Amino acid sequence: MATEQPIKLHLRSDNITQGKARAPNRSMYYGMGYKEGDFGKPMVGVANGHSTITPCNSGLQKLADAAVKGIEEAGGNPQIFGTPTISDGMAMGTEGMKYSLVSREVIADCIETCVQGQWMDGVVVVGGCDKNMPGGLMGMLRANVPAIYVYGGTILPGKWKGQDLNIVSVFEAVGQNAAGKISDQELKDIEQHAIPGTGSCGGMYTANTMSSAFEALGISLPYSSTMANPHDEKMNSAKESAKVLLEAIKKDLKPRDIVTKKAIENAVAVIMATGGSTNAVLHFLAIAHAAGVEWTIDDFERIRKKTPVICDLKPSGKYLAVDLHNAGGIPQVMKVLLNAGLLHGDCVTITGKTIAETLAGVPDQPRADQDVIRTIDKPMYEQGHLAILKGNLSPEGSVAKITGLKNPVITGPARVFDDEQSALQAILDGRIKAGDVMVLRYLGPKGGPGMPEMLAPTGALIGAGLGESVGLITDGRFSGGTWGMVVGHVAPEAAAGGNIALVKEGDSITIDAHQLVLQLNVKDDELAQRRAAWKAPAPRYTRGVQAKFAFNAASASKGAVLDNFS
Repeated sequence: MATEQPIKLHLRSDNITQGKARAPNRSMYYGMGYKEGDFGKPMVGVANGHSTITPCNSGLQKLADAAVKGIEEAGGNPQIFGTPTISDGMAMGTEGMKYSLVSREVIADCIETCVQGQWMDGVVVVGGCDKNMPGGLMGMLRANVPAIYVYGGTILPGKWKGQDLNIVSVFEAVGQNAAGKISDQELKDIEQHAIPGTGSCGGMYTANTMSSAFEALGISLPYSSTMANPHDEKMNSAKESAKVLLEAIKKDLKPRDIVTKKAIENAVAVIMATGGSTNAVLHFLAIAHAAGVEWTIDDFERIRKKTPVICDLKPSGKYLAVDLHNAGGIPQVMKVLLNAGLLHGDCVTITGKTIAETLAGVPDQPRADQDVIRTIDKPMYEQGHLAILKGNLSPEGSVAKITGLKNPVITGPARVFDDEQSALQAILDGRIKAGDVMVLRYLGPKGGPGMPEMLAPTGALIGAGLGESVGLITDGRFSGGTWGMVVGHVAPEAAAGGNIALVKEGDSITIDAHQLVLQLNVKDDELAQRRAAWKAPAPRYTRGVQAKFAFNAASASKGAVLDNFS
């Protein structure tokens, strides 16, 4: 009987570890404990987002350690390097929030730089908080060596008086407290019990939205996107992910082989079906750009119209990601969509299997003993929830989350704010009334800079009972935890001379998600006069990372990427 011959790998790292000309390079590796036999093994990066900055990332070290073990057991050499993170939940409402979207680009740059600079054969990216995922995948796509994403996992719900709590509970409680609906002590109790440990924010907010989308893309393992960080299955999944990656290196299966237009359509369908975050629009525009895939803001509307919302998840529903996991996870959601003809089953995944092959053993219908995932004929909503609105206020497009609203239509007087803090104070002081349309501007990619999220104002509106009756539009972003009559990503932004810069206090504005319209009800000749008098504001930053971001950032309708030079 013939003995099995070892597979000869054609590794990038061969170029820096083989031959006399590379002896100085080899000596550096000997200094790290390499043996002669190690130089024939794949060199696999582990991009570790662990930090003690945020609960989202403070539980990542055990996952990175598990990935290292998986690489070693599968015959690879792990090389660990770090990536930064910004906690959106902690930075919300402060100047620090302007660094959140910036961090997406920094993370992508870190991964591209380390993988390419050290000529790695593959990379496992481990991340938790919101920008870790799009930044990580953008870096993976730029480097385009075999790669897999390991999501840090969701947080378990906090508990108080028999109720499940999460980070959005706190922001809404601030509004309730300001409106006199709860006491100072009740606010403090909610604040102290909302976050019980490690993991990313628990609803279908941005982190869980992106992790679910990555599973749908096929760049993460099945079921991994909804696991809880404290649970052992998350660590086991990280180890298995590393072993799967070593097989992908043997097959030379790269991220751009996986992240195709059809795969992005699958991911966006899952985002719609689960009621995911508005931030997914911005991030998938950037991911498609990194992948070299033609994808526009109008493609989201195309997918939305044919994809129902079949999951009852926060922020506009009842359940958290842990409940979705227990109900069958993203594979069950995908099987429902696949059977309805709403997914491309022939897309390849990081395991080498197609989507259809991956889902073959998943039940055709969700279990009857749960109501987190619905059947296709009994959806929460007939169409997706992330609507692209256009009009004279947003000729390039804007993004509205329309689930949870009885009537997503409002026409009212503009209440204009050039910063988030004064807008929040107006809500807390009771100066915003039902029927108003708040305009928060100069908060876009260039104007913020960094396109900060507006969870503090929107949470305060919900807490004050104004979520259904007050409109809010902004050239900034919203947290994945936001819901209400809100429209973000208005493009062109105010700092770039968009019409949102021309709005005056009291102007009539219409938000109509049925007609997909965002309109300033002011005559064209009047707008022309205002434009002639408008002057671009001076940059808020003239040095450092914020200045670089403001100078290079593309429109939100292009994903706010920094390398859109074509």
